[in-house]
Amino acid sequence: MNPSAVVFFTLSWALLSGLLLSRLAKKMELPAVTAYLVAGVLIGPFLLGNLGLGFNHVSNPPEKYSMLCDLALGFIAFAIGNEFRLAQLKQIGKQATVIGIFQAVFTTIIVDIALIGLSFILPEGMLPISAAILLGAVATATAPAATLMVVRQYKAKGPVTDILLPVVALDDAVGLVVFAISFGVASAINTGTIDVISMIVNPILEVVLSIGLGALMGYLFTMCEKFFHSRSKRMAVSVTFVMLTVAISTMHFEFGSVHIAFSSLLACMMLGTVFCNICDFSEELMDRADRWTAPLLILFFVISGAELNLSVFANWLFVVIGVAYIASRTLGKYYGARISAKMTNCDENIVKYLGITLLPQAGVALGMASQALEFGGEIGRLVQSITLFSVLVYELVGPYLTKIALIKAGDIKPEGKTSARTKDKA
Repeated sequence: MNPSAVVFFTLSWALLSGLLLSRLAKKMELPAVTAYLVAGVLIGPFLLGNLGLGFNHVSNPPEKYSMLCDLALGFIAFAIGNEFRLAQLKQIGKQATVIGIFQAVFTTIIVDIALIGLSFILPEGMLPISAAILLGAVATATAPAATLMVVRQYKAKGPVTDILLPVVALDDAVGLVVFAISFGVASAINTGTIDVISMIVNPILEVVLSIGLGALMGYLFTMCEKFFHSRSKRMAVSVTFVMLTVAISTMHFEFGSVHIAFSSLLACMMLGTVFCNICDFSEELMDRADRWTAPLLILFFVISGAELNLSVFANWLFVVIGVAYIASRTLGKYYGARISAKMTNCDENIVKYLGITLLPQAGVALGMASQALEFGGEIGRLVQSITLFSVLVYELVGPYLTKIALIKAGDIKPEGKTSARTKDKA
């Protein structure tokens, strides 16, 4: 079959399978994002992909479509940037900042303690302390994509939702710094030397430069859209600048031991933040961009599901460490958010339910795990395998728990059936 035909067949099959399963998920009262991930698992390399009916490890690997995933994450981050409006930040900015930093650091400490303790229980060498420290840093990351999809699907609105998206966005910045410091500590344990530049300078540079890039692109975006007046062309400008920001974010430079890189998530979030604060009709453009990206986001989650590695269940060691990691990270996120929400005098529903909504984990965590492979040998592979194990569990269960938490908090209101074909039924 023509290579182009294979690509189009696979993508159309991915879209169709995601859409069909979303109908089943609706009957089971599950979020659509869970259906998309399950669809990816079903047509992935471990199931139907082996029969040539989806993503195959050899001829048609999920990683082949990473460009689509990068672009989808860019649009997700761009949409989250819309939540950082100055009027809203004046009300919740301090609370979101304290919660975002505290719960991430608290989670790292809890996971580190749990896994380092486990390393003394397991046979020697099965869980090195350096691997435990790296996994503690990976635990900071939350999945903005799954969270945003649940919020959009159920039109969640309320105190918990208002603070949730800024906190999820802050996780990326905090996670980058915590991971870099933990990576340096783990390297020091292995080699006996400390690299201050890698531990402190590089991660801070990445955060600052990413925010600066996003701010510049947001300003240029606002200036550029003034030359166009039709809705379709303004939407095209939106797509152009998100693509351009993602493209620039992939660039990196080396100056001796100083590594200059960008986080596309942070850059695109800042792009959306600057744009929504200086453009008078940003909400209209954001809404139109959301509609344009709907099929892209479905593909993103189906491909993400296809990338989940089911082989991690074959090794009992990964299962034991993975369960300990998931349990300790869950406790860290829940109680970290609960304690910090109480400290900042948040609404009672935020105290009770915010931590549950921070459980989904995916893209950023997988990026950290890939970086951990630089360790080489067993440590890098162990960190990647445990991360894959946890992502598989969190991505399938996390969106549903987020939905339940937002319902309990009153942010998701029960609605009548809605359809584009018929009028709403009360």
